[in-house]
Amino acid sequence: MNLKQNIRSVVMGILSGNPKDEPMHYGEIYGAWTHLLTNHGMIAGYQVYVNHTGDSHLKKLVEEAIEGLKNENKQIEELLKANGIGLPPAPPERPVAKLEDIPPGARFLDPEISASVSKDVAAGLVACSSMIGQSIREDIGVMYGQFHLAKAQFGAKMLKLNKEKGWLVPPPLQVKASE
Repeated sequence: MNLKQNIRSVVMGILSGNPKDEPMHYGEIYGAWTHLLTNHGMIAGYQVYVNHTGDSHLKKLVEEAIEGLKNENKQIEELLKANGIGLPPAPPERPVAKLEDIPPGARFLDPEISASVSKDVAAGLVACSSMIGQSIREDIGVMYGQFHLAKAQFGAKMLKLNKEKGWLVPPPLQVKASE
């Protein structure tokens, strides 16, 4: 058996059977670890946004986003721990504040909050797609597929709210010239 065949035999032995028994590759580790770190930061930021939000529908969606991020974090933490990977630091929970106690010039406005959350959803879809594409462990690819689907569904809710409230700032639209 030559070296190439020997390496292939070893790799196929490691990468066959239960995906959870397979090692994570460095891309999967880095992607999951970075995802967890990013979610920690977004949760802290969204907790601040909840304090600044005046619109009840937007507030409900920001709270839903926080719960979705926390759900992702639980799954990612389990994956990393099961593979002996240290977890990134998480900031403390943000305190609850009354909107009226925040000076008007220091407040985030509802359209700004909605645009920021919408931007994060779009970036999250791209990040999940990247993890799906680079994963060689089926369980990780499937997990990120589920994250992607949940983000797409949440993004549709954000888009609907942005349109209903008149907060959507569209890019230049193609308008057919009159003949």
